[in-house]
Amino acid sequence: MKKTLVLTAAAMLLAGTFSFAKESVLIDFTLLEADTCADENGNPTQNARTVQDFARAAGSSFTNDQKALMKTSLTWSEWEVQLNSSARNVQSVAVSQVVGAPVKESAEVPFAGSKVLGVRVLFPTWNSNANARIVPPYEIQAFEPLSDADAEGNRSEPTDEQKGKYLYEEGYGLIRNVGTIKSISVTTMGDNFPHQLYVLLKDNDNVERRYLMGNLQFDGWKTLVWNNPDYISEVRTREVRIYPVYPRGMPFVKFAGFQVTRDASDIGENFVGYFKDVKVIYDLAVLNADRDIDEEALWGIVTKRENERQMHEMSLFGSKQVLRYIEKEKMATEDTFTSSLEADSGDSGNGRADAVEK
Repeated sequence: MKKTLVLTAAAMLLAGTFSFAKESVLIDFTLLEADTCADENGNPTQNARTVQDFARAAGSSFTNDQKALMKTSLTWSEWEVQLNSSARNVQSVAVSQVVGAPVKESAEVPFAGSKVLGVRVLFPTWNSNANARIVPPYEIQAFEPLSDADAEGNRSEPTDEQKGKYLYEEGYGLIRNVGTIKSISVTTMGDNFPHQLYVLLKDNDNVERRYLMGNLQFDGWKTLVWNNPDYISEVRTREVRIYPVYPRGMPFVKFAGFQVTRDASDIGENFVGYFKDVKVIYDLAVLNADRDIDEEALWGIVTKRENERQMHEMSLFGSKQVLRYIEKEKMATEDTFTSSLEADSGDSGNGRADAVEK
């Protein structure tokens, strides 16, 4: 029988036939409502739980007012559509976008009245294999500590209750203590498109994997499920590998996005899709046993390692966002030309009239 390597602690040897599989919500898109960082009209623009300030990577060439605007979050409008070379052209890039899609109050689903992730992609109409990635505005940080944000999106220091917890857990894109993945599910609404849907996950080794959920050729809401074909339910037939309990870092997975693929033989042009959440059933990588010695408080090895990784993640995220902010500032805001046939003021109009009379 085919065997797989299961990441486990030494305590797993005593587990016998007990099951430690757990179900968690990886990301719930109904939680990403914009509720902070109001614009000049008083409308919130960012999601308070996930708002991040990338001004720390901006340098000293920006004013404080400019740095105050350098914030982003996982709210729906900040997500991106990345097209492959076969699908990318000026028109498709311009119209392909992500929005918050409101679900009718009358809908017969538990999340009626909420907003979900809605995406529009313009695929080519000619025979060409094409795909689109729907990705968050920045890579979800696995080591960002949980903290609160104020009305301007500035994060405070973690409270005593928040210490040891992470910002993107509990449905915002991160699950920690993940061993072998048993199943993945996506709640989505189909419009009879024949395209294939993949879920993209990235692990603690920075390896991205994609999981085929199936096609979207159905109408209405449906839960698509991927089952691990190599998952072994009987613990006695598993090949158990023992790792040191400390200072091994806690394994995790984080949401990297969706991928929609269009076959050359299928219909092209517009594709629209809607996504409510992604869930994962997985084995625990380690048992959360209460140990007699607080090893991390004594040695601080994992804390130092995670702080270094967090600073690296934030520097990459900040540099990318600053470049986007600069590009946005350089963009033209005018929609029409100023007319040369109309007077700008009474004086200038008289000047032109006098010139004509002469």
